[in-house]
Amino acid sequence: RGAVDMKSGVAVQLALAGRFGRADGPTPVHDVTWVFYDHEEVSSDLSGLARVARQAPDLLEGDFAVLLEPTDGVVEGGCNGTCRYRVTFPGVAAHSGRAWRGDNAIHKLAPVLTALAAYEPATVTVEGLEYREGLHAIRVAGGVAGNVIPDEASVDLNYRFAPDKTLDQAHAHVRAVLEGAGVDWDAQVRIDDASPAARPGLDRPAAAAFVAAVGGEPQPKYGWTDVARFSQLGVPAVNFGPGDALLAHTDDEHVPREAVHACLAALAAWLAG
Repeated sequence: RGAVDMKSGVAVQLALAGRFGRADGPTPVHDVTWVFYDHEEVSSDLSGLARVARQAPDLLEGDFAVLLEPTDGVVEGGCNGTCRYRVTFPGVAAHSGRAWRGDNAIHKLAPVLTALAAYEPATVTVEGLEYREGLHAIRVAGGVAGNVIPDEASVDLNYRFAPDKTLDQAHAHVRAVLEGAGVDWDAQVRIDDASPAARPGLDRPAAAAFVAAVGGEPQPKYGWTDVARFSQLGVPAVNFGPGDALLAHTDDEHVPREAVHACLAALAAWLAG
């Protein structure tokens, strides 16, 4: 677990730092800051990188950033944004033997789940890269006992949106979908997490030079990564690392040794000029 996302990327960073940090080692053509941090996969308010940005922003000043996210050794530009919402439905509790005296909150989930099942996500082209969106139910909750009509139920949603949208535009889109299913946005919806998308920015000189150095045809990053956080800081960034992202978080998560060494060689050549 974690070999793809992203222990192998960290291993490459450590190998590079060791190689270019030795007194008798090669001198990099760039002034490099190595950043290692925790809590990247959880709520954005817990992010270690956000903590560094708040407490020591000067450490993150730069012209360009490379995140060792798993990309199978090709540059992936930008990233989708991500938002999580909780939609809560009230009901009236009653004994299930006298169900007519209650109001079943779980049954009220049906219009939202039906709307999500019928939802057709968009594929959006941004700066030549195609980003696939998605809006899904990720958790449902409700019920207290086997003989009680539930007086509350909720469904959590995750919206992955292309970098042509701001956070406000993402919220507006989800609001339209939910209101179409009869949800009162102001009364029933809570925004639990919101992280902006990042445009590719591969036309920026530093990014273009990096792509030319490591080779390959750039692809979009479908998931959210901290390229978005660097983008907010005004630092163009790309994803580039070993490992197939489709294997991340799976039981057979693994990275071939050759993939790690190929990524290491590409980045070492770029740093050496």
